[in-house]
Amino acid sequence: MSCLKDKLQQDVLDSIDLNAEISDEKLFNTIDEVLVHKSRENYISMQEKRRLRREIFNSIRRLDVLQDMIEDPTITEIMVNGISDIFYEQDGVVFRSAKSFESEEKLEDVIQQMVSHSNRIVNASSPIVDSRLPDGSRVNIVLPPIAIDGPVITIRRFPENAITIDMLIEYGSITQEAASFLEKLVIAKYNIFISGGTSSGKTTFLNVLSNYIPNGERIITIEDSAELQLKGIDNLVRMEVRNGNTEGNNQVTIRDLIKTSLRMRPDRIIVGEVRDEAAIDMLQALNTGHEGSLSTGHANSPADMLSRLESLVLLGADIPLMAVRRQIASAIDIIVHLGRLRDKSRRVLEIAEVIGMDNNEITLNPLYRFKEYGEEDGKITGNLEVVNELHYTEKLIRAGIKP
Repeated sequence: MSCLKDKLQQDVLDSIDLNAEISDEKLFNTIDEVLVHKSRENYISMQEKRRLRREIFNSIRRLDVLQDMIEDPTITEIMVNGISDIFYEQDGVVFRSAKSFESEEKLEDVIQQMVSHSNRIVNASSPIVDSRLPDGSRVNIVLPPIAIDGPVITIRRFPENAITIDMLIEYGSITQEAASFLEKLVIAKYNIFISGGTSSGKTTFLNVLSNYIPNGERIITIEDSAELQLKGIDNLVRMEVRNGNTEGNNQVTIRDLIKTSLRMRPDRIIVGEVRDEAAIDMLQALNTGHEGSLSTGHANSPADMLSRLESLVLLGADIPLMAVRRQIASAIDIIVHLGRLRDKSRRVLEIAEVIGMDNNEITLNPLYRFKEYGEEDGKITGNLEVVNELHYTEKLIRAGIKP
């Protein structure tokens, strides 16, 4: 049937002017005409016609074999390893797709279509790029010769309707008590850093916490590829990095955006993810009066997140380690650590307070910690339990909130 689809698709392409603007409706009409003509020669069932109609349209106008997966709300991740190895994650489980691209050229066309939406460039000279689709899905692309077995595409899809704190409580990702506690901290302008491993839900949780920010404040978001979906904030400025052109010029980095954001009269700055020497600029921003700011980073625990921030700062500045630690201890108030457990559930595993320096080490005060009780029907049972009380309550008091 693939041969039939290829022939029909070629007939459609021969019937349209590829140099002219063709509407979706006109393209569908042309596909229908070709299908009717072909069905006079060889019987094609109505069900098969609908499938061919959709697949031919997706191949010409959309993202070919990936389009159905892009439109499936139950699929959260799509992974393409060359033309014939396509995988997807559904309900926390990874499956192999029976579909494949017809050629390297078709896969390359789909890749260029993806990056064009966010004005990015990817080619043999610049083989790695982060982009996004019109629906907000995050895309990472790696081309040969870096990807040895062919182009690699990883698409992280986000829910059509943004996840809310009530949904996270229902899923068991966080307790109502801990959620109410974090709400108070956000309103009182504690600087909060969200840590966790890959696919632990950091961006989703950052979105959820941002919904606690009172309207009326001026918020500036800074991201590699725009993913945040902040709601209910009127005075919102969204900024995204820009990759260099083919000569490597005109690049705008996270560091550049953080520096310019300080001149834009922000009440809070939200940095989507800190992964390089931009950490030093973020810490300086937090230490210069921009309280209530939020950010995320990859780490295995709150303590590991602090160590990683140290390393990132030292990448970008020749500063004594003790000075770096003092900056971190002064800038960050709270670390919320997320994890993905063996049953594929995403949970808040720990909420810790940064309380300062002791013996030249940054000291953490664990406030909440997830305690596992066991398993029921393959699902981990447990609870986010209180460990200690909040040490520094001054910001809550200043905000008129009872500690």
